[in-house]
Amino acid sequence: MLEVKLHDIGEGMTEGEIVHYLVSEGDTVTVDQPLVEVQTDKMVAELPSPGQGTVKEILIPVGETVKVGTTLLYIEGEGANPTPKTSPEAPTQTVTKESQTFQTKINRVLATPHTRKVARDNGIDIEQVPAKDPSGRVMEEDVYEYMNGQNEPKNEPTLTPSQPDEIPFRGIRKQIAQKMTQSLYTIPHVTHFDEVNMTALYNLRKTLKHDGISISIPAFFIKALTYALKDYPVFNAELDEENEKILLKKDYHIGLATDTENGLIVPVLKHADQKTLQTLHHEVKQLNEKTKAGELDLKDAQGSTFTVSNVGPLGSTGATPIINYPETGLLAFHKTKKVPVINDADEITIGYMMNLSMSFDHRVADGATAVAFTNRFIELIENPNKLMLEMI
Repeated sequence: MLEVKLHDIGEGMTEGEIVHYLVSEGDTVTVDQPLVEVQTDKMVAELPSPGQGTVKEILIPVGETVKVGTTLLYIEGEGANPTPKTSPEAPTQTVTKESQTFQTKINRVLATPHTRKVARDNGIDIEQVPAKDPSGRVMEEDVYEYMNGQNEPKNEPTLTPSQPDEIPFRGIRKQIAQKMTQSLYTIPHVTHFDEVNMTALYNLRKTLKHDGISISIPAFFIKALTYALKDYPVFNAELDEENEKILLKKDYHIGLATDTENGLIVPVLKHADQKTLQTLHHEVKQLNEKTKAGELDLKDAQGSTFTVSNVGPLGSTGATPIINYPETGLLAFHKTKKVPVINDADEITIGYMMNLSMSFDHRVADGATAVAFTNRFIELIENPNKLMLEMI
């Protein structure tokens, strides 16, 4: 007696639904004749007969979902004596022998059991029948048209898989990857988002420019940043985990994240707190030019205590920047937009608003501290007269 069990027909299936039996009890079957259609989570598959004989008993009704290994039906081999149920050894040997040659046939073509039966009854391999339906399902009429020669199989051109282009992963790109990975998997990052009304600062720049004084926006940002860092020194710091200390830096060396053809480079503007706005303006310009030209000295790319990223000119409106390890914070400036704003007189006017994002190390500071820090920065940018007074 042969047992036909539900086998794993691919990709680690654990169960299947009995869709349709292709034979009935008493039918004579041959080796590899399809017996039953089973629906898995991906396809409909036919289970073939493991041997020749007569279908003795169908155990599982249509519509039932059963586990892999469940016996679906029994086949009594031709000329074989029925094996008493009290003798489990003989069928075990027979099943073991037959299972060595058992192979499940998987139907990759979508089709209903009825359509498959029409194809089998007419000696048609349904795998060769082209499907007209957009879903790719073979219909009964497709089978008949194929039989009449209306849809002859077409020789498909051989498609050669394309190969990806390769970019060497080394040099600056690899160094950036290593440092970003170190930072992201060492520091618990949190990002605080806020916005700055740039209108007053824009008006001040126009006034200065009218008087022949040109000072860039980044110079104002850096100057305001140094005052905010002095008020909240935990962001101009480094965490020494080994000695369990937070090292508050006394120097204010601002890293300027700069996009170049070779990747992200961070030149460092040293002692930013001790320099005038005009000096900051000229040094930022010089460092940017040297960085993009690949002429940056090693000493000009070391020792930063806090880093800024000015991605506004690129059109960025928000980001979650990765901290320049081992620093404890990074402030990113985003795109400035002209928008309606309400002034102090409750009038709607046109103003200039900029988004900023502040990533910080949650081990050394809490969210409230980060908000207070950005509020201090925003206060000085939105009220540039206060910034000027700080410089006196």
